[in-house]
Order: sequence, then C-alpha cells, then structure tokens
Amino acid sequence: MNESPDDQQQRDRELEREIREHRKFSLAEAIGRMGGGELMKGASPVTRERQAELLLERFLESHLRDSEGALHRVLLRRAAASEEMLEDSYDRPLLALAKYCQRLLDSETGLQSFVRAVDAEWGRMYLERPRFERPGQPPADDDPYTHDSVATKLRRLLSELQGPASDA
Repeated sequence: MNESPDDQQQRDRELEREIREHRKFSLAEAIGRMGGGELMKGASPVTRERQAELLLERFLESHLRDSEGALHRVLLRRAAASEEMLEDSYDRPLLALAKYCQRLLDSETGLQSFVRAVDAEWGRMYLERPRFERPGQPPADDDPYTHDSVATKLRRLLSELQGPASDA
C-alpha cells in the first residue's frame, strides 16, 4: 500500500478543506494562513506613532522625577499628540519632546494651562479636588504641582533632552 506523494498531498488538502469548513473566519485566521509572509515582510507590527510613544514613555520614566505620576501622564499624552511630533512624522520623538517642552516654557499662558491639566489629572488619579493655583495667592502647602515646580521639572527634562544622548 505504497502511496505516492501526490496522493498524500491530495488527502492533506481535502482534510484541511474539511477542517476549514467548520471554523469561523477571522483576521487572525487569515494572518495565520498567510504565515505572516508578504503581509508582515519588512514591516513592524507596531505603528511608528506607537513606537514614538513608547520611546517617550521610557525616556520620561527614567528622566522625569514625578512621584505623583500626573505630570508624566499629561506630558506624554500631550507631547505624543503635539504639532512638534506630527511635524517630525514620529521619526525623532525626543527632539519633538524637547521642542514641546521649550514651547511650554516660552509661553506663560501655555504653561499655566498645562499645569492646570496636570492638576486636574492628579485630582482624577487620586479622587481628590485638584489644587489649582490662584493668581496673586501663594500655592497651597500640599499642592504637588505648582507653576514653579512644573516649570523647574520641565527645564531639567529639557536639559536632559539636549544632552549627548538625545540622538534617538
């Protein structure tokens, strides 16, 4: 009962066809059938936008001191969606972050708006009322994000970004 390779291949195809008849079609199934092949050849499954966000996130985790976490979240979210990031087409995310930080520091109203967003994020994170600074009044003693403290952190971050490791 020696079977030729052609007969064996024919039976394998029939068995595969029978199995496929009883399965639902899905995107995962289609990709699996292609074996990655041409669909994934030479391309990353992660978009350039997401790659840039991940790079920013890693950089901020290691270079931004923010024990509360709200500044990190807001800066990452806003920088990733900034004009600077879009202009560079996500190719140089650290340069775009540096430009974004500089733009915040150069604009008093932009910085105030940014600090308010950080305060609001802190309030959401900790289910507390945000500690917004009021013009002409000193900040509350327990305010984790004052205008001056955020500006100082942004300046430090900017100096890190402008250092020799900012080629990425």
